[in-house]
Amino acid sequence: MASKPLLAANPASSRCSRQPASASLEFETASMALKATIHKAQLQLSDMDRNLYCDHSVTIARHPSETDERLVVRLLALALNAPASPDESPLELAKDMWEPDEPSLWQKDATGRVTHWIDLGQPDEKRLLRTSARVERLSVYNFHSNALAWWKDLESRLTRLRNLSVWQIPSKQSQGLAALVQRTMMLQVTVQDGSVWVSDDTQSVEITLQRLRGPTED
Repeated sequence: MASKPLLAANPASSRCSRQPASASLEFETASMALKATIHKAQLQLSDMDRNLYCDHSVTIARHPSETDERLVVRLLALALNAPASPDESPLELAKDMWEPDEPSLWQKDATGRVTHWIDLGQPDEKRLLRTSARVERLSVYNFHSNALAWWKDLESRLTRLRNLSVWQIPSKQSQGLAALVQRTMMLQVTVQDGSVWVSDDTQSVEITLQRLRGPTED
């Protein structure tokens, strides 16, 4: 039986800056499945809304069934949720497609407790209820064409989840992101006034995130 991939961040290189400067966050695979495809990405983040500038070096052991679209949405979620403070633990790639009890990405504190859990796609009600009770923040990035119908069906049953955020990426835009995927990528992610641009040396894709649900204040 093939071994499963273990994806982890190197905390020592988890540095971001409040000024435009080079900072790095490296992700490495400790072990990877025999059938995994390895992708490497250099992400340059310029988040002017948060005054946050980071460089991320990412190595991904890609599951055989993961599409280009889902892969690049995972990278986008990594960039958009990069911790703003150097005192915070880094955001890490998890292995949900290998281990169903893990998210797509997560952030843990020094004790190993999950503080931010990020799922992609359309998790069901049971998964969201169970996860919300265990973490400080729960985020979902949905990029499917039927996102609004999925959320309309769930929304009324999840009103008590005060730590849940749900975002929709228009499917045409996420499909446009798929064209950026290569085995080795250099991507720039720019955030300004709520708009997001993801680009490489040849093309740029604008993303208009729609917030379907935000965390509820006490």
